[in-house]
Amino acid sequence: MAGSGTAHLRPASDALLRAEHLVVEFPVGSTGLKVHAVSDISLDILPGETLGLVGESGSGKSTTGRALMQMPRSDSGSVFFDGKNLNSLSGPDLREVRPSMQMIFQDPISSLNPRRKVGDIIAEPLRIWKRGSADEQRSEVDAMLEAVGIDPAAARSRRPHEFSGGQCQRICIARSLMLDPKLLICDEPVSALDVSVQAQILNLLHDMKEQFNLTMLFIAHDLAVVKNVSDRVAVMYLGKLCEVGTPDALYARPAHPYTAKMIASIPNPDPNASTTIPDRLSGELPSPVAPPSGCRFRTRCPSAQELCAKVEPVMREVGPDHFVACHFPLHDLAGPAETSVELS
Repeated sequence: MAGSGTAHLRPASDALLRAEHLVVEFPVGSTGLKVHAVSDISLDILPGETLGLVGESGSGKSTTGRALMQMPRSDSGSVFFDGKNLNSLSGPDLREVRPSMQMIFQDPISSLNPRRKVGDIIAEPLRIWKRGSADEQRSEVDAMLEAVGIDPAAARSRRPHEFSGGQCQRICIARSLMLDPKLLICDEPVSALDVSVQAQILNLLHDMKEQFNLTMLFIAHDLAVVKNVSDRVAVMYLGKLCEVGTPDALYARPAHPYTAKMIASIPNPDPNASTTIPDRLSGELPSPVAPPSGCRFRTRCPSAQELCAKVEPVMREVGPDHFVACHFPLHDLAGPAETSVELS
């Protein structure tokens, strides 16, 4: 399943964000071992597009998002944003780029300073970059609070603990938009919220994308949510990409066994539907410290064969704008992949 390759990338000149062969590893104490959090990830996002990055917990989605923001930097690979190689920038040069890239974090409450008032939290980006007078900054804060559905007069002097989780996420969105960014990275922005509030925040993000002409990376583990907000979807497993495609193609005809099992696990709202899941994903997620050889999904894959343990699959096209890293995809309009490896 999980493999490398760049066949799914569009022309570099078309992309606002393009990451090539990202690798992020973390040391395990003084043992000499490493957590292989992100292993040779390549992805791109066109201007105005929303890319959904989906996968199980522990697949490396959030680490990928942070590596794109250069916090921390990747161990190898490159990230190009708006024509600039972020890996070659540091200090003041990297700081100049940061206002154009903003991030919404998973836990809205802990990402806000509990000691500061909401008005000061949202105005801080303007103050750091010295944009406008105090009156102009106050006016912009009020306008942004109204844009995200919060009464400025009631919220400006209050602190984060006085708001609900959904309201705190709205405040986080307002803060992230104060510097008029081009790219917004949303790291599971609704996973900590109630279902009813999730819909409100998703609708708000959609409205903000249209209003501020945003390009978005939407990270989540819920495929049903990702389908509704994304122009393109990338499925991730244990630090690798396994499938990339449009939501319609990927959900209607998943080519990778992992994607198919994730889609099969989406709850059916029909109360008369069967409660059994015939295609349930079995087994435990392998350790990222010692991932399986070849295809990383092979230990849980019902279609795994000897080739899967010996050769890592490479991303290849199986349909129009539909790519998969799998030796034996469920659907393949392009025909079987060629391999020169001999099995003993």
